[in-house]
Amino acid sequence: MILTSNRGFAEWGDVFGDPVVATALLDRLLHHAVVVQIEGSSSRLRQGAELMPEHVHSKALITPPAFTPPPKPKNGRRKTAISP
Repeated sequence: MILTSNRGFAEWGDVFGDPVVATALLDRLLHHAVVVQIEGSSSRLRQGAELMPEHVHSKALITPPAFTPPPKPKNGRRKTAISP
């Protein structure tokens, strides 16, 4: 099995919304895993940038935008809409 992510292991708690769940998941995934860390810009983003017209290419965003998880409710409960 190959699993890829653009997030470091330290960020998985934020991604899953619970550091305990992320730690348990990583513990099981990494037990006999071989981790290959690739650094550098994405080849898909580079290829996409090459296909853009020159006037757009100079203004192109080369790195993907950062993921921002939705805010957590203060009381720990999700809001639900109730119809009258």
